[in-house]
Amino acid sequence: MPSPTLFAVLLAPPLVAALLALAFPPSRLVSGGCRLLALAPLAAAGLLSARVIAGTVPTWGHNELFRIDALSALLALCVAFVSALALGIGPGPGEPPSRARRFRIFASLFSFTMLVAVTTNNVALMWVSIEATTITSAVLVPLHLSPASVEASWKYVLIGSVGIALAFVGTVLAYFDFVALAGPSEAALNWTSLMAAAPAMHPAAMQLAFVFLLVGYGTKAGIAPMHTWLPDAHAEAPAPLSAMMSGVLLAVALYAIMRWKAVVDITLDPDFADGLLIALGVLSLTIAALSLLVQRHYKRLLAYSSIEHTGLMCLGLALGPLGIFAAMLHLVNHTAAKSMMFLLSGRILERYNTGDLRHVSGLLRVMPVTGGMFALGTVALVGLPPCGIFLSKLAMLRAGFAAGHAWLMAAVLALLAVAFIALIVHLNRMLYGHPPAGLATGEGARWALLPLGLCAIILVVLGLAIPPPLQSLLERIVQITSG
Repeated sequence: MPSPTLFAVLLAPPLVAALLALAFPPSRLVSGGCRLLALAPLAAAGLLSARVIAGTVPTWGHNELFRIDALSALLALCVAFVSALALGIGPGPGEPPSRARRFRIFASLFSFTMLVAVTTNNVALMWVSIEATTITSAVLVPLHLSPASVEASWKYVLIGSVGIALAFVGTVLAYFDFVALAGPSEAALNWTSLMAAAPAMHPAAMQLAFVFLLVGYGTKAGIAPMHTWLPDAHAEAPAPLSAMMSGVLLAVALYAIMRWKAVVDITLDPDFADGLLIALGVLSLTIAALSLLVQRHYKRLLAYSSIEHTGLMCLGLALGPLGIFAAMLHLVNHTAAKSMMFLLSGRILERYNTGDLRHVSGLLRVMPVTGGMFALGTVALVGLPPCGIFLSKLAMLRAGFAAGHAWLMAAVLALLAVAFIALIVHLNRMLYGHPPAGLATGEGARWALLPLGLCAIILVVLGLAIPPPLQSLLERIVQITSG
């Protein structure tokens, strides 16, 4: 199949699904059509990834507007996988038709904007796409209308917009530096052009640009101290949207940071960007670990866990080739774990009708399969074997010690221990004890557990070995991002 066709199959189905949901009233036919269309990008991402592994870099459009290397391929696979999960399971059988329709329209558009962001070669279009993710997802945060959900949505829009405006300033600074060096060019904002020109660009300008870019995109990635929108948004958003936001939106924003870091590391000494990432990574870990101890809402608990894992990935990106490999492996594991956990949290919320941890007990008695999978997901998030996050955390610690950051890794281990204790204590309270009186037992919609079981299988498989295709993608990402 020609590359343009694969790009079309990757990007067009979410738009078609949004138009389908908009043009026709909610029905089983429309719902089934949207679910089928959500699978097409996953197939296209898989085929494009196979071409990348085979040694080609598929491109499409004028001046290679769209381009898929190993980093784009991995993120496209993650986005397509989580989008298929969320659109396949959500918005839930009990939702009113108007809500179900709104969810399918904007969740499909949300998926489209993320896929464009990770496949475009143009950093300006990448910026536009990441800005569009705010609009398409913020509409869905108050899907269940309440003062708290509206407040969370506005907080997300305001903080996200400030962040993306700062990223715009950084993009403009880098653009003008490129134009001053090479003159006006249609490809001036292509990432490949910036990489080629990076050795001759002005260090002072790129230093300032990267600070703006890191703070701007770091806001969308949930990096502390720009993380404050994230717990509120996750607490109020419907579970499928939370799965998309935590599972892949944070990774998409981190992707943008990685693209720019690759340019800046060629212009400057890598120690500049690495130092900033280490500082923000440790701050994120610290705030997340301490916040996990005092949480009383299990979706906010998962949100702070996302901040913790994003901080870990920031650290990995600053620890050289070994750290980049570990960070990308961690990203894949976190995508599978967190999307599964948020979708499971939706099932728990539907049964218990509360997000308060103090009122959720006896989960293993009430919903044995859901409770068992929730326990497995928590075990994965804290980094216990046989789950894949154990290997990625171990690889990250090894990279840190190899880079000579022994004291830093000791501090990281202490913070991970705090997060471990907090999550295990909260999990114990949810799983055991007596369930609330009068609560029905049984799993409800069992079919929705099948795709979540796939996430569990991925986590266990990645804890035993890294499949050769994934190994190849990760090694190529290290080559791309480490210059």
